[in-house]
Amino acid sequence: MTKIIMSGCSGRMGRVITDIVKEDADAEIVAGIDVIDDGTLGYPVFKAAADINADADVIIDFSSPKVTDSLLDYAVEKNIQVVLCTTGLSEQQLANVQEVSSKVAILKSANMSLGINTIISLLKSAANVFCPAGFDVEIVEQHHNTKLDAPSGTALALADAINEARGGEFEYIYDRSQRRQLRDKKELGISAVRGGTIPGTHQVIFAGKDELIEIKHLAYSRSIFGNGAVSAAKFLAGKPAGMYGMDDVIKAAIGE
Repeated sequence: MTKIIMSGCSGRMGRVITDIVKEDADAEIVAGIDVIDDGTLGYPVFKAAADINADADVIIDFSSPKVTDSLLDYAVEKNIQVVLCTTGLSEQQLANVQEVSSKVAILKSANMSLGINTIISLLKSAANVFCPAGFDVEIVEQHHNTKLDAPSGTALALADAINEARGGEFEYIYDRSQRRQLRDKKELGISAVRGGTIPGTHQVIFAGKDELIEIKHLAYSRSIFGNGAVSAAKFLAGKPAGMYGMDDVIKAAIGE
Protein backbone atom coordinates (compact mmCIF):
# COMPACT_ATOMS: atom_id res chain seq x y z
CA MET A 1 0.00 0.00 0.00
CA THR A 2 1.45 3.34 -1.09
CA LYS A 3 0.54 6.15 1.31
CA ILE A 4 0.22 9.51 -0.43
CA ILE A 5 0.10 13.17 0.62
CA MET A 6 -1.82 15.16 -2.00
CA SER A 7 -0.51 18.73 -2.34
CA GLY A 8 -3.10 20.93 -4.04
CA CYS A 9 -5.82 18.50 -3.03
CA SER A 10 -8.72 20.94 -3.44
CA GLY A 11 -7.75 21.93 -6.96
CA ARG A 12 -9.08 20.26 -10.08
CA MET A 13 -6.22 17.79 -10.45
CA GLY A 14 -6.17 17.12 -6.71
CA ARG A 15 -9.82 16.08 -6.82
CA VAL A 16 -9.29 13.94 -9.92
CA ILE A 17 -6.44 12.08 -8.21
CA THR A 18 -8.48 11.73 -5.02
CA ASP A 19 -11.24 9.97 -6.97
CA ILE A 20 -8.72 7.72 -8.77
CA VAL A 21 -7.05 6.66 -5.53
CA LYS A 22 -10.42 5.82 -3.94
CA GLU A 23 -10.74 3.05 -6.52
CA ASP A 24 -7.12 1.85 -6.17
CA ALA A 25 -6.56 -0.95 -3.68
CA ASP A 26 -2.81 -0.35 -3.71
CA ALA A 27 -2.81 3.35 -2.80
CA GLU A 28 -4.27 5.62 -0.14
CA ILE A 29 -4.24 9.39 0.38
CA VAL A 30 -3.52 9.94 4.07
CA ALA A 31 -3.46 13.77 4.04
CA GLY A 32 -3.85 16.77 1.79
CA ILE A 33 -2.32 20.23 1.58
CA ASP A 34 -4.43 23.21 0.51
CA VAL A 35 -5.73 26.53 1.77
CA ILE A 36 -9.28 25.32 1.04
CA ASP A 37 -11.02 22.37 2.68
CA ASP A 38 -14.72 21.83 2.05
CA GLY A 39 -14.78 18.58 4.01
CA THR A 40 -15.63 16.36 1.04
CA LEU A 41 -12.25 14.79 0.28
CA GLY A 42 -12.35 12.07 2.92
CA TYR A 43 -8.97 12.76 4.50
CA PRO A 44 -7.49 15.52 6.70
CA VAL A 45 -6.39 18.68 4.88
CA PHE A 46 -3.62 20.97 6.19
CA LYS A 47 -2.76 24.49 5.11
CA ALA A 48 0.99 23.75 5.13
CA ALA A 49 3.15 20.65 4.92
CA ALA A 50 4.75 21.43 8.29
CA ASP A 51 1.35 20.90 9.97
CA ILE A 52 0.87 17.32 8.73
CA ASN A 53 0.83 14.61 11.39
CA ALA A 54 0.44 11.56 9.12
CA ASP A 55 3.05 9.09 7.90
CA ALA A 56 3.40 8.85 4.12
CA ASP A 57 5.58 7.34 1.40
CA VAL A 58 5.14 9.87 -1.40
CA ILE A 59 3.92 13.42 -2.00
CA ILE A 60 2.07 14.16 -5.24
CA ASP A 61 2.27 17.89 -5.93
CA PHE A 62 -0.20 19.60 -8.24
CA SER A 63 -0.21 23.01 -6.58
CA SER A 64 1.74 26.21 -7.15
CA PRO A 65 5.41 27.25 -7.37
CA LYS A 66 4.71 29.38 -4.28
CA VAL A 67 4.70 26.28 -2.07
CA THR A 68 7.35 24.19 -3.86
CA ASP A 69 10.31 25.22 -1.70
CA SER A 70 8.57 24.55 1.62
CA LEU A 71 7.23 21.26 0.28
CA LEU A 72 10.73 20.12 -0.65
CA ASP A 73 12.02 21.14 2.78
CA TYR A 74 9.33 18.96 4.36
CA ALA A 75 10.18 16.04 2.04
CA VAL A 76 13.82 16.15 3.10
CA GLU A 77 12.92 16.45 6.79
CA LYS A 78 10.55 13.47 6.67
CA ASN A 79 12.42 11.48 3.99
CA ILE A 80 9.41 11.34 1.67
CA GLN A 81 9.66 10.94 -2.10
CA VAL A 82 8.05 13.60 -4.32
CA VAL A 83 6.13 13.37 -7.61
CA LEU A 84 6.51 16.98 -8.74
CA CYS A 85 3.88 17.95 -11.31
CA THR A 86 3.73 21.70 -10.69
CA THR A 87 4.96 23.75 -13.67
CA GLY A 88 6.24 27.33 -13.94
CA LEU A 89 9.15 26.88 -11.51
CA SER A 90 11.89 29.52 -11.60
CA GLU A 91 15.49 28.71 -12.51
CA GLN A 92 16.39 29.02 -8.84
CA GLN A 93 13.65 26.58 -7.88
CA LEU A 94 14.72 24.12 -10.56
CA ALA A 95 18.23 24.25 -9.15
CA ASN A 96 16.80 23.56 -5.69
CA VAL A 97 14.87 20.57 -7.04
CA GLN A 98 18.10 19.18 -8.44
CA GLU A 99 19.87 19.68 -5.11
CA VAL A 100 17.05 18.08 -3.11
CA SER A 101 17.10 15.06 -5.42
CA SER A 102 20.45 14.12 -3.89
CA LYS A 103 18.60 13.58 -0.61
CA VAL A 104 15.20 12.13 -1.63
CA ALA A 105 13.79 10.64 -4.81
CA ILE A 106 12.03 13.17 -7.05
CA LEU A 107 10.05 12.36 -10.17
CA LYS A 108 9.53 15.56 -12.12
CA SER A 109 7.41 15.78 -15.23
CA ALA A 110 5.60 18.65 -16.95
CA ASN A 111 3.04 16.15 -18.22
CA MET A 112 2.07 12.88 -16.57
CA SER A 113 0.25 11.24 -19.48
CA LEU A 114 1.48 8.03 -21.05
CA GLY A 115 0.75 9.42 -24.52
CA ILE A 116 2.83 12.58 -24.16
CA ASN A 117 5.77 10.74 -22.66
CA THR A 118 5.72 8.21 -25.49
CA ILE A 119 5.64 11.10 -27.99
CA ILE A 120 8.67 12.63 -26.27
CA SER A 121 10.56 9.42 -26.96
CA LEU A 122 9.37 9.38 -30.59
CA LEU A 123 10.40 13.00 -31.13
CA LYS A 124 14.00 12.28 -30.23
CA SER A 125 14.17 9.76 -33.06
CA ALA A 126 12.15 11.90 -35.48
CA ALA A 127 14.37 14.95 -34.90
CA ASN A 128 17.45 13.01 -35.92
CA VAL A 129 15.77 12.03 -39.19
CA PHE A 130 14.01 15.25 -40.20
CA CYS A 131 16.26 18.02 -38.87
CA PRO A 132 19.41 16.98 -40.77
CA ALA A 133 17.19 16.78 -43.86
CA GLY A 134 16.35 20.48 -43.52
CA PHE A 135 12.87 20.26 -42.00
CA ASP A 136 11.68 23.24 -39.94
CA VAL A 137 10.22 22.51 -36.50
CA GLU A 138 7.22 24.28 -34.96
CA ILE A 139 5.16 23.49 -31.87
CA VAL A 140 1.62 24.80 -31.36
CA GLU A 141 -0.15 24.28 -28.04
CA GLN A 142 -3.76 25.12 -27.18
CA HIS A 143 -5.48 25.31 -23.79
CA HIS A 144 -8.56 26.68 -22.05
CA ASN A 145 -8.77 30.36 -21.16
CA THR A 146 -8.03 29.85 -17.45
CA LYS A 147 -4.53 28.41 -17.92
CA LEU A 148 -2.02 30.89 -16.53
CA ASP A 149 1.36 29.92 -17.98
CA ALA A 150 2.32 30.09 -21.65
CA PRO A 151 3.81 28.26 -23.36
CA SER A 152 2.75 25.16 -21.46
CA GLY A 153 5.29 23.09 -19.59
CA THR A 154 4.44 20.23 -21.93
CA ALA A 155 5.24 22.31 -25.03
CA LEU A 156 8.63 23.15 -23.54
CA ALA A 157 9.23 19.48 -22.69
CA LEU A 158 8.52 18.54 -26.32
CA ALA A 159 10.87 21.27 -27.53
CA ASP A 160 13.56 20.18 -25.08
CA ALA A 161 13.31 16.58 -26.30
CA ILE A 162 13.97 17.71 -29.87
CA ASN A 163 16.73 20.12 -28.88
CA GLU A 164 18.43 17.55 -26.68
CA ALA A 165 18.44 15.05 -29.54
CA ARG A 166 20.04 17.68 -31.79
CA GLY A 167 22.73 18.71 -29.33
CA GLY A 168 21.08 22.01 -28.34
CA GLU A 169 21.31 23.54 -31.81
CA PHE A 170 17.90 25.27 -31.73
CA GLU A 171 16.86 28.69 -30.43
CA TYR A 172 13.29 28.86 -29.12
CA ILE A 173 11.25 31.62 -30.74
CA TYR A 174 8.00 32.58 -28.99
CA ASP A 175 7.05 35.73 -30.93
CA ARG A 176 7.84 36.73 -34.52
CA SER A 177 5.78 39.93 -34.56
CA GLN A 178 8.92 42.08 -34.25
CA ARG A 179 11.15 39.91 -36.48
CA ARG A 180 11.12 41.24 -40.06
CA GLN A 181 13.42 38.58 -41.43
CA LEU A 182 13.44 35.12 -42.96
CA ARG A 183 13.02 32.20 -40.63
CA ASP A 184 16.41 30.89 -39.52
CA LYS A 185 16.97 27.14 -39.88
CA LYS A 186 17.99 26.94 -36.22
CA GLU A 187 14.71 28.40 -34.96
CA LEU A 188 12.22 26.21 -33.11
CA GLY A 189 8.92 28.08 -32.97
CA ILE A 190 6.59 27.65 -30.00
CA SER A 191 3.10 29.20 -30.20
CA ALA A 192 0.37 29.29 -27.52
CA VAL A 193 -3.41 29.58 -27.97
CA ARG A 194 -5.79 30.30 -25.08
CA GLY A 195 -9.57 30.25 -25.38
CA GLY A 196 -12.85 28.84 -24.13
CA THR A 197 -12.70 25.27 -22.92
CA ILE A 198 -10.18 24.00 -25.49
CA PRO A 199 -8.79 20.65 -24.30
CA GLY A 200 -5.03 20.51 -23.84
CA THR A 201 -3.67 20.11 -27.37
CA HIS A 202 -0.04 19.82 -28.49
CA GLN A 203 0.99 19.67 -32.12
CA VAL A 204 4.57 19.19 -33.32
CA ILE A 205 5.16 20.09 -36.97
CA PHE A 206 8.13 18.99 -39.07
CA ALA A 207 7.84 21.04 -42.27
CA GLY A 208 10.05 20.16 -45.21
CA LYS A 209 10.01 20.86 -48.93
CA ASP A 210 6.70 19.49 -50.27
CA GLU A 211 6.32 17.34 -47.15
CA LEU A 212 4.67 17.88 -43.77
CA ILE A 213 4.70 15.58 -40.75
CA GLU A 214 2.48 16.32 -37.73
CA ILE A 215 2.49 14.59 -34.35
CA LYS A 216 -0.51 15.61 -32.26
CA HIS A 217 -1.84 14.84 -28.79
CA LEU A 218 -5.23 15.86 -27.38
CA ALA A 219 -6.13 15.52 -23.70
CA TYR A 220 -9.91 15.21 -23.33
CA SER A 221 -9.85 14.52 -19.62
CA ARG A 222 -7.61 15.30 -16.65
CA SER A 223 -7.85 11.65 -15.63
CA ILE A 224 -4.98 10.78 -18.00
CA PHE A 225 -2.68 12.97 -15.90
CA GLY A 226 -4.14 11.68 -12.64
CA ASN A 227 -3.63 8.04 -13.59
CA GLY A 228 -0.04 8.83 -14.57
CA ALA A 229 0.62 10.63 -11.29
CA VAL A 230 -0.71 7.74 -9.21
CA SER A 231 1.36 5.24 -11.23
CA ALA A 232 4.40 7.47 -10.68
CA ALA A 233 3.76 7.62 -6.92
CA LYS A 234 3.55 3.83 -6.64
CA PHE A 235 6.72 3.49 -8.73
CA LEU A 236 8.66 6.06 -6.68
CA ALA A 237 7.79 4.74 -3.22
CA GLY A 238 10.95 3.32 -1.64
CA LYS A 239 13.26 4.42 -4.46
CA PRO A 240 16.72 5.79 -3.57
CA ALA A 241 17.47 9.50 -3.90
CA GLY A 242 17.81 10.82 -7.43
CA MET A 243 15.94 12.41 -10.32
CA TYR A 244 13.39 10.25 -12.10
CA GLY A 245 11.04 10.80 -15.03
CA MET A 246 7.93 9.26 -16.54
CA ASP A 247 10.18 7.30 -18.89
CA ASP A 248 11.34 5.36 -15.81
CA VAL A 249 7.71 4.56 -14.94
CA ILE A 250 7.04 3.40 -18.51
CA LYS A 251 10.18 1.20 -18.56
CA ALA A 252 9.20 -0.38 -15.24
CA ALA A 253 5.69 -1.07 -16.54
CA ILE A 254 7.01 -2.96 -19.58
CA GLY A 255 9.67 -4.75 -17.58
CA GLU A 256 12.78 -2.99 -18.85
